[in-house]
Amino acid sequence: MNAFSAEKWEKLFHNFGPFIQGFGTTLYIVIIGLILSLALGVIFGVLSTSHNRILRGIARVYVEFFQNTPLLVQVFFMYNAFPYMGITIPVKTIGIIGVGIYHGAYMSEVVRTGIMAVPKGQSEAALSQGFDYVQIMGHIILPQALKVMLPPLTNIAANLIKNTSILAIIAGGDLMYQADSFASSTLAYGPAYLVVGVLYFIICFPLARLSGYLEKRFGATPHPKDYTALLSAYDIGKGEA
Repeated sequence: MNAFSAEKWEKLFHNFGPFIQGFGTTLYIVIIGLILSLALGVIFGVLSTSHNRILRGIARVYVEFFQNTPLLVQVFFMYNAFPYMGITIPVKTIGIIGVGIYHGAYMSEVVRTGIMAVPKGQSEAALSQGFDYVQIMGHIILPQALKVMLPPLTNIAANLIKNTSILAIIAGGDLMYQADSFASSTLAYGPAYLVVGVLYFIICFPLARLSGYLEKRFGATPHPKDYTALLSAYDIGKGEA
């Protein structure tokens, strides 16, 4: 039977409710996970530029650990290992924590790169005027660094959306899980995965266009020694599970 036969499309249209539900669940996980990743990115990005070696060390441990372990392993650990430690976390919360912490590590590198792209002379001038560290970051450094950070941060957000599909493996109720459930019960694999691809495209494509627009709009260039780190942030998610 044809993978895209009329009969299979009919089954999909008569059972489209779970796809809408999964789409909503994915959006919910994306929004909360994105907020978490941004918060962690700013916190650890600022810590990684601190003059305190202990704070820099904490930031590096966080970044190196989560960048160099697969998201799938992290999600499986929370889902399968935590209950043996007496910690039970709802599946949606696991999804939020998983994508939030994982992508927060990449966002922190973008924040670090953006901060280091701002000339040090501006910090020194602010210190001479009596500004403290928090005021310098909040009023001088971060607003300027934002121009450098926005394009890669938008790209990371798009990859966060795509990586929520990994929650289908732990029955996360997300869009991919609903597609898998429908396809396995009806054998309408072609229509199911085509529609899922279109729905993910609807979310991700505007972010990809926004990233390109921001890059052209600001035309910000990071400091040469940090350019490799910035490029790696652009490329996350490629080839990942």
